[in-house]
Amino acid sequence: MQSYDKNKRKDKTARTIVLCFCVIVLTSIFTIKANIDKVTRNAENIQVTKEAPAASTKPVEKQEARTDESASAKSEESEDVVTEIPVVDSQNQAPASGDFTTPMNMAAAKVVKEYSMDMVVYNKTLDQYMTHPGIDIQAEGDSEVLAVASGIVTDIYDDDAYGITIEITHNNGYVTRYCNLSTEDLVEKGDKVNASQVISSVGKSAMYESADKPHLHFEILKGQELLNPSDFINF
Repeated sequence: MQSYDKNKRKDKTARTIVLCFCVIVLTSIFTIKANIDKVTRNAENIQVTKEAPAASTKPVEKQEARTDESASAKSEESEDVVTEIPVVDSQNQAPASGDFTTPMNMAAAKVVKEYSMDMVVYNKTLDQYMTHPGIDIQAEGDSEVLAVASGIVTDIYDDDAYGITIEITHNNGYVTRYCNLSTEDLVEKGDKVNASQVISSVGKSAMYESADKPHLHFEILKGQELLNPSDFINF
């Protein structure tokens, strides 16, 4: 009986030892596996960290490309600004000083009424104050009237207010108008005339200025706008 109990204790002790060994083995296995998993996860994290800088460099390259494109565009715009040449419309340019000569020999003539579109002046014939769209140059009857510049005779007519009138169109869109003339026979519509060429003579055909002495009523226009002849001619 004692021998049986002793053997039984030995068997129990052996089973305990085996059980402990198994526990130790299993614990070791789980510990090793956990360590392997931890090492694997760390390795994956390290790989991602290494790849991140490479990925982050791509936007920088794109940004640099955009910067180069912007610089190129700005350079092209600068070239366009530098090479752009302003266009000047000659139709808007006033004649240079000396382009127009006097419409008469001023040694034997004088200005008796100035251009006045901003203020009324007295008209002896009509006995009233009114604007004056030109300059009146008094001279002896039949004194020569001259073209102030080369051009084309574009109209000849008898105006109800200012009498026999000749219009000459010049370069740059200017028109000169010669009124209160004595004749319209020296030139014809469509004739080309030169500066200082005789086109008519002083008369008394203007009904609005019939009370005045013989004179030339002279006007300058640009399109339909009346201009002050004294701004173009030194009388």
